[in-house]
Amino acid sequence: MGVVLQRTAFSPNIKERRDFSCAIFDKKGNLVAQAAHIPVHLGSMSESVKVAIKEFNFEEGDMVVLNDPYMGGTHLPDITLVAPFFYGGELLFFIANRAHHSDVGGSASGSMPLSSSIFQEGFIIPPIKLLKRGELNEEFMKLFLRNVRTPEEREGDFKAQIMANLVGLRRLKELIEKEGVHKVVYFSEKLIEYSEKFIRERIKKLPQGEYEFTDYMEDDGYGNEDIKIHLKLKVSKGKLVFDFTNSDEQTKGGINAVRAITLSAVYYCVISILGKDIPINEGCF
Repeated sequence: MGVVLQRTAFSPNIKERRDFSCAIFDKKGNLVAQAAHIPVHLGSMSESVKVAIKEFNFEEGDMVVLNDPYMGGTHLPDITLVAPFFYGGELLFFIANRAHHSDVGGSASGSMPLSSSIFQEGFIIPPIKLLKRGELNEEFMKLFLRNVRTPEEREGDFKAQIMANLVGLRRLKELIEKEGVHKVVYFSEKLIEYSEKFIRERIKKLPQGEYEFTDYMEDDGYGNEDIKIHLKLKVSKGKLVFDFTNSDEQTKGGINAVRAITLSAVYYCVISILGKDIPINEGCF
């Protein structure tokens, strides 16, 4: 999937910077397996997949697009495509990828301006069916491309994302036809259980107790300085509890972290410290 996305994309953001991620999810939206791509994407994409599942009754050939930060997204240039995988008429998995588009509208080229509102940052996409039974939603594409500065490049990157998901669906089908559907589903479930077991065992080996740390963002771009990020970490009985309650309130500038960003940052730290040799999936979190 990742190779297809990189090689067929139009923009340097995806083709050269490799700012994209691909993953497989179970039918409930839980992460089963991921490539070694962008941590902030991979830790948050499950949220987007679960939102898409809640919003739609999927049919074979469908593909949902979204970038809303309040629906599992990161920032608006990161656009996610979610595709259901059916086998024998049964929904078994989801394939998804997320890629950083170099412009999605907004007040400045590149769609990462100095801003005090999300509406200044670009085109917000709630969950929408980009493909319906394999047919491209031309009305959505027309609307989106009219609101960006580089429509030809955006269209090319969208098509690259679509093809990456289609390749992922094909490869998953090949695996099932080789190994058997029950075996693939069974071991995807066991893989999550395996990761959960091992991450809990490693947490149990950590010194139990509560730990606190405070750091500061220097500035939000609007003159608000020393913005506090405070963490209280509780380690107890195979669990980690991250409490950011005493951090500063939302600030005017565009440095605030939505739920998906916060979760992915926490996940990345945990995996970096404890996740060596453990398959990274929903069981780790």
